[in-house]
Amino acid sequence: MAGMTVIALLAGCGPLDAGGVDAGGDRGSGSGSGGGDGGGKGTGVSPLDNPKGTERGLGAVRSDKDRAAAVKLIGKVATKGRGAKTGYDRDEFGYAWADNTDDVPMARNGCDTRNDVLARDGEDLKYRSGSKCVLVSMTLHDPYTGKTIEWSKSDAAEVQIDHVMPLSYDWQMGASRWTKSERMRIANDPLNLLPVDGSANSSKGDSGPATWLPPARGIRCAYAVRFAQVALKYDLPVTAPDKEAMLAQCA
Repeated sequence: MAGMTVIALLAGCGPLDAGGVDAGGDRGSGSGSGGGDGGGKGTGVSPLDNPKGTERGLGAVRSDKDRAAAVKLIGKVATKGRGAKTGYDRDEFGYAWADNTDDVPMARNGCDTRNDVLARDGEDLKYRSGSKCVLVSMTLHDPYTGKTIEWSKSDAAEVQIDHVMPLSYDWQMGASRWTKSERMRIANDPLNLLPVDGSANSSKGDSGPATWLPPARGIRCAYAVRFAQVALKYDLPVTAPDKEAMLAQCA
C-alpha cells in the first residue's frame, strides 16, 4: 500500500478553468519548473518554527525529532470525503489579495496580500518609485522546485502565490458553509500563502497531497506540515488519502 501511495504522490496535476485561474483560485501560467531533491537551501523557515506563517518561506523539516513532531501534528487532522464543488467561485473568498481582511497577520497595512507575501519571502526587493508596497523585482528561492528565480513584474506570472490548501479544496471540505469574512481569512492568511514557481503552481491546481506534491522531494514533509497547519487552524478536514500521503512524507 505504501509503495502505491508514493507512486500516486508523484503524478499530480490540477485543472485550469477557462480564465487561466486554477480551481484553487491561483493564477495558472508561468515558466517551466525544475525538480530533484532540493527545497531546503535558502527557502526559508521550517513550518514547525513558523506556526503563524509570518516568517520567510518554507524551510525543510530535517531532524528525526522534528519529523516525529511533524507526524504528531499531521495526525491531529480530521478526515472526510471531498464534497461537491457546486457553487464554488473564487469571488466567494472575496476579491483577490484583499488588504481589509480581519484577524490575519499583515492585513490592513496598506499593501495588498500578494505584495505582502512577495516581500516576506523575496530578497533584494525593489519597489515601484514612490511606492512602499508594489514590488517590481526580487530574488526568490522557490521551495517547490529548488530554483532561484530572478523575478520582475514585467514577467509577473513567473512567480505565483500558491494557496497551500487550495480554495476549491477548502470549499469542498466545509468552507462552503462559512461566512464570506471567514472565507476571506483563509484566502489571505500568510500561513496559507507561498510565492512559488508559476508552472509548479499551475500543475498543482486544486489537488490535495495524495495527487500533487512539490517537485523538490526535500521540501515535501514541510509542505505536508504547512497543509496540516492550515487545516487545523481553520478546523477543516482532509481526505483520508491526503492524510496518508502527508504522513508518508514525514515518516
